[in-house]
Amino acid sequence: MAFQVSPGVNVSEIDLTTVVPAVSTTDGAIAGNFRWGPVNHPVLVDSEDRLVSVFNTPNDDTATDFFTASNFLAYGNALHVVRGNVDGYNAAAGATSTTITVENENDYDEQASTGSLPSDHGDWVARYPGVLGNSLKISVCQSDAAWQSDVTTGYTLEQGSDALVLANSATSSEFTVGDVLTVGAEKLQVKIKAISGQDVTLTADYVGTTVANTDYTTITRQWEHAAITTGKPSTTDYADKWGSTGDGIHVVVIDEDGLVTGTKGSVLEIYNQLSVAKDAKTNEGASNYYADVINQRSSWIWFANHNANLGSAGSRADAVTTFTGASLPQNASFVSGTDTSALTASALITAYDKFKSTEDIDVSLVLGSAHNVTAIKHIINNIVEYRKDCIAVISPEKADVVNNSSYAGKQTEDVIAYRNTLPSSSYAVMDSGWKYAYDKFNDVYRWLPLNGDTAGLMVQTDLTRDPWYSPAGFNRGNVKNVIKLAYNPSKTDRDNLYKAGINPVVTFPGQGTVLFGDKTMLSQPSAFDRINVRRLFIVLEKAISTASKFTLFEFNDEFTRAQFKNLVEPFLRDVQGRRGITDFAVVCDSTNNTGEVIDRNEFIGDIYIKPSRSINFIQLNFVAVRTGVEFTEIVGRA
Repeated sequence: MAFQVSPGVNVSEIDLTTVVPAVSTTDGAIAGNFRWGPVNHPVLVDSEDRLVSVFNTPNDDTATDFFTASNFLAYGNALHVVRGNVDGYNAAAGATSTTITVENENDYDEQASTGSLPSDHGDWVARYPGVLGNSLKISVCQSDAAWQSDVTTGYTLEQGSDALVLANSATSSEFTVGDVLTVGAEKLQVKIKAISGQDVTLTADYVGTTVANTDYTTITRQWEHAAITTGKPSTTDYADKWGSTGDGIHVVVIDEDGLVTGTKGSVLEIYNQLSVAKDAKTNEGASNYYADVINQRSSWIWFANHNANLGSAGSRADAVTTFTGASLPQNASFVSGTDTSALTASALITAYDKFKSTEDIDVSLVLGSAHNVTAIKHIINNIVEYRKDCIAVISPEKADVVNNSSYAGKQTEDVIAYRNTLPSSSYAVMDSGWKYAYDKFNDVYRWLPLNGDTAGLMVQTDLTRDPWYSPAGFNRGNVKNVIKLAYNPSKTDRDNLYKAGINPVVTFPGQGTVLFGDKTMLSQPSAFDRINVRRLFIVLEKAISTASKFTLFEFNDEFTRAQFKNLVEPFLRDVQGRRGITDFAVVCDSTNNTGEVIDRNEFIGDIYIKPSRSINFIQLNFVAVRTGVEFTEIVGRA
């Protein structure tokens, strides 16, 4: 309590309700190759649907990493995903030969603020690198005339071989591809398919329509997306308040080639009544400047450069401003996007390093997918061993088990040989193979590593029991979505694998496919060579260390030490009651907090744990006895 210099009542409040918190043990992490999505930036996904919405569906190049993630999500609902990149480029609208890579939002902000976006790379950039961006098209309607206008020059409607053609000796610059035309007294509606010189070719949908070669003195053209917008773009409320006019525009993002939705020409995003005025606001006070709105809301594109056809991009300023846009919509297809090559070890290391900091991101299981051995070693040595609060889960290389049966035992030998190239660690777990599973997105079957399932079984165990239960066996180790295994180890194979610290995954007739081992990759004999013990200590260390942070900067005296014990012991008793440990002891007194320790500004709490052990071996003894023998005479002697 503070000292008082005059009489009075001082009220203070002391919080002694601190407890050891629950900690997350089910969050997974994976880095890999995906068709879409932010690069080198972790994204938390909770389902396969969310995985698809952010990173898109798999193709042959991305299927292994995609389905490793998807397999994990079949058991759990929290996976942090990082997309790697080697030489993937973003598509752009109106791009030249200049290539551009915008990896994620932070990268865009940095390039935009430093002027690094190439001025000759078009007005719009696809949100992320990848060929998928080439399917995009953008259409901007920036004036009343662009939304709808009457063309008064005489045109002749002719029946072409594959379309209707409007022929005229005048220029065809009065139209743009996609415009919907209303012609003749019968108000025949046709859509412009192509423009070549002085001929405007209309959609083939109308081939077969009986028409005469008729001159039309008036044709009404309308922006192709007029029907899905809120009418003509007009002066926004904000500009009108200042006496300015003509700042409103509509923007539509289209899946031109159908690579995104499966249907060519599908509309992905619609933005009504945005403004070209940089200081424009909505009635709610948010920015209505078209570049800001699209950068904040779009899932597909970034603003790159202002198109002069949209008129001035200044503010409504201190004086009245008239914004004048072009009389035709501005349409542009995206080009020059490329997919990443196969991820190198360097690219994978860069991606996985996003999981390195315990303060930045909380993960418990790091999936190795089918990455090269250099990346796997980095995951073990520099991620999980560095963090010491999560486990790497890996599978052997595909060539070790898929179509590798030149002689009996070859698969076992190669899996063990691969294991021997990796370091010893209680923070890593290895299973024995790959599974054959159905790819519903491409209607094919694929070989997939099992580490996504192995990690998923740990999550499932957490959700149904506790992290300190073994995820293996017939009660909790059933693997989902398996057509067949590439390698189904026999009892002899399982013995050899288990001695090497590899957990067999086995299909038993009539009993399904089961994770049939719970070892870590620790080579030395120890309690920590079991998954349940390692995960028990991760939970205890994570939870108690989190709670212990509130002891920092307190005095190292009997009161603080008693507080610490009263904090930790109830938590350990709860874990003991839930069968995680058989006994424990907490020492935090003057025996380990000596004067020397106190003078170094340190605080020591020694926590002794007897972990519960999972049953790996069962011995059943059946003893035959003579008829006249009493069981009490022989029990315990056989």
